[in-house]
Amino acid sequence: MKNNLKFEDHIGLIDSEINRHRNKWFLSESTAIDFEDVSQIIKIHIFKKWKLFDSSKKLEPWINAIVSNQIKNLIRNNYGNYSKPCIKCGAALAGDACSIYQEQCSACPLYAKWEKTKKHALSIKKCQSTEENSNYIQSQEDESFSLEYNIEKLNNLLPKILKENEYKFYKLYFIEKNSDEAVAKKMKFKTCEANRKPGYKQIQNIKKSIIKKIQKAFREDKIDLI
Repeated sequence: MKNNLKFEDHIGLIDSEINRHRNKWFLSESTAIDFEDVSQIIKIHIFKKWKLFDSSKKLEPWINAIVSNQIKNLIRNNYGNYSKPCIKCGAALAGDACSIYQEQCSACPLYAKWEKTKKHALSIKKCQSTEENSNYIQSQEDESFSLEYNIEKLNNLLPKILKENEYKFYKLYFIEKNSDEAVAKKMKFKTCEANRKPGYKQIQNIKKSIIKKIQKAFREDKIDLI
């Protein structure tokens, strides 16, 4: 797979494809981000992914897929992650009614948690009400673009792309947050270097190896975090 096309020669086409999706960005009253910001974010994302395009295929569908996915991603991060849980709850009824608690309120543990942790953020992120766009959000939600989902996806992917000792190090160092000395001891790293912490070289080398493999996974679109 090789991309022989130049990004700068196709700016017009990229802008056109992005503008075709303008009607999908319904957060026009958001205080946080407008469509011009969205356009720039998407263009930067396309630029970063440009070398992955196979120029033997049609460019428009490839751009179209990226634009569509990024808009979903941005909607989720700017609104969907903060919307009240009633939107996805089977007990929710028309208006603010609830078949379990009569009304959508803090009597529900999920609602209470949202009210405490996310309600304020929602009001900052967006001026429009949740109810105005609940159907749209439901239709646009895609778990593959959820930050939480992708972190889990990354963690599930790592045992497949890392060596056994690399994955063990990853869990000890990045997840469990052990110190260099503790990791070196648990991994049985040794060093004969004077004035160095135990396992210094091994830790630095294994870190570089893990980071390179994760970066490769990102480049190959195995994971797509914002």
